Amino acid sequence: MTRATWNGALIAESDKCVIQEGQHYFPREAVRSQYLRASSHETVCSWKGTAKYYDLMVDKAVNLNAAWYYPEPSEAASSIAGHVAFWMGVQIEE
Repeated sequence: MTRATWNGALIAESDKCVIQEGQHYFPREAVRSQYLRASSHETVCSWKGTAKYYDLMVDKAVNLNAAWYYPEPSEAASSIAGHVAFWMGVQIEE
């Protein structure tokens, strides 16, 4: 089981993560929505498409743009459709 934690909270947990470019992408349903806040931040990957971001909020702490997902990934990245990845101090444990 792979787990994502930040600031003492379990953010996501799944045994069905997709690993791409060294990042663990968790199925969206495995991510605890109460810790997510939509962000206006976007980036573009030349082969995956446009990524949108979430801020993480645990208690009163906020981690800006610490989670991302591809709402419409390219065909080459279709395996991460419906998945969310983390960075910015989020700990991933397998």
